[in-house]
Amino acid sequence: MTEHALQAAYFARQEAAPTALVVAALLHDIGHLLAHVPDEIADWTTDVHHEELGSRWLAQRFSAEVSEPVRLHVAAKRYLCATDATYFAKLSSASVHTLKLQGGAMAPHEIAMFEAEPYFRQAVRVRQWDDQGKIAGLTTPCVEDYSPLIEKLATRTS
Repeated sequence: MTEHALQAAYFARQEAAPTALVVAALLHDIGHLLAHVPDEIADWTTDVHHEELGSRWLAQRFSAEVSEPVRLHVAAKRYLCATDATYFAKLSSASVHTLKLQGGAMAPHEIAMFEAEPYFRQAVRVRQWDDQGKIAGLTTPCVEDYSPLIEKLATRTS
């Protein structure tokens, strides 16, 4: 999970993404840590809506620039499956499995609703970095290297 998160953030940085999107890419799957899911992807039989759990948790700590792309990154996968004829073939086997649990490719009315979301373009970018971030053994910066970005964006509460 950590390696995947670091890779997604790495690819965001490689594209010179805004700081909020780098942090969103880093933390996009934090909901998996908040949900109780089986260790093996094959044992997942329901969608736990990790994107919603993660987004709610992040919204207490960051602005919508971070939390909203996280909330929408699963919808972005469904969107890309519906709007890009080549996208499905690029998915990992785990993403194909979870896509089925998440509702499959979007229907036309869902596409319109998704495109009406203020952060849909950012969510698509996070999703693409998510898809890229599955390279075993890729060397990336470590979590500590992102601490200044996280601290800069974290909402201060009293």
